[in-house]
Amino acid sequence: MPLYLTEQEVAELLGPAEAVDAIEECFRRMARGEVEMAPRRRLGLVEGSLADMAASDHELGLAGGKLYAATRNGATFVVCLFDSGTSELVGVFEADHLGRLRTGAATGVAARHLAQSGARTLGVIGCGHQAETQVACVRVAVPSIESVVAFCRTPERLAAFCERVGAEPAESHREAGAQDVVVAITNSRDPVLRGEWLVPGALVVAAGANIPSRRELDNAVLERATFVCCDWLEQARLESGDLIEPVQAGVLDWLEVHELHEVIAGELPGRQSDDDIVVFKSNGLAAWDVAIAAAALERARERGVGASL
Repeated sequence: MPLYLTEQEVAELLGPAEAVDAIEECFRRMARGEVEMAPRRRLGLVEGSLADMAASDHELGLAGGKLYAATRNGATFVVCLFDSGTSELVGVFEADHLGRLRTGAATGVAARHLAQSGARTLGVIGCGHQAETQVACVRVAVPSIESVVAFCRTPERLAAFCERVGAEPAESHREAGAQDVVVAITNSRDPVLRGEWLVPGALVVAAGANIPSRRELDNAVLERATFVCCDWLEQARLESGDLIEPVQAGVLDWLEVHELHEVIAGELPGRQSDDDIVVFKSNGLAAWDVAIAAAALERARERGVGASL
């Protein structure tokens, strides 16, 4: 019988540490060729879009996908998991928190493998619903982080966010962008982070924009970077305005863009010096949804949580 898990149940079952471990192992399976994925698709709604993304994880023995509708009133997410051997539906998950957790966990994994040794400060640009898990997962993955500086354009929202996560409010984008690890998690159409603000050794994670018409990084960020990687090249070529436009402008070449799993598997060195500026472009992968849902399903079965359908 498939299990149905609510948002609250998912949040009670999985924390940042479990999510980071699950997503790191997902990248390792990607490196071993154990994962197949389809890029995200979007269909138009009257006022928004309907998106789907699917993956099959051969090593987990699970396959599934995420379906979500997004309008100006918000978004609703659901993930379904199937046993890839029997085709049995094994789990249905309300997936707003699940999605925020896996996106934050991917940033944490990138920080674990690409941040300079002993990175002490985290800057966050954006205080929306995705930002809180970014902070939590980076803190778990990089224990040397001592302080968090955050910025968004709405003072009330910034103050509330800083209180929730224990961050200091920045006075500008520039201040948040001048930290050892910098995460952009916005829906901005225009760059919110400029290369001139970056300190030597910075890791930049652009995690907010996954539509070609939106960018969080200016060209100078890519020009200063000694290493650029993404979560999956096939999807990045379709969605990453942060990479597509610099390639079109001749600032970057797709041959210079690597995949994070190559670093995690030891196939590429990634950062070679504590002074290197490194960029990770995160779009969000169906493989992460399968991996994080699988972790939630395992814990739900162990603890007797969820409703049988």
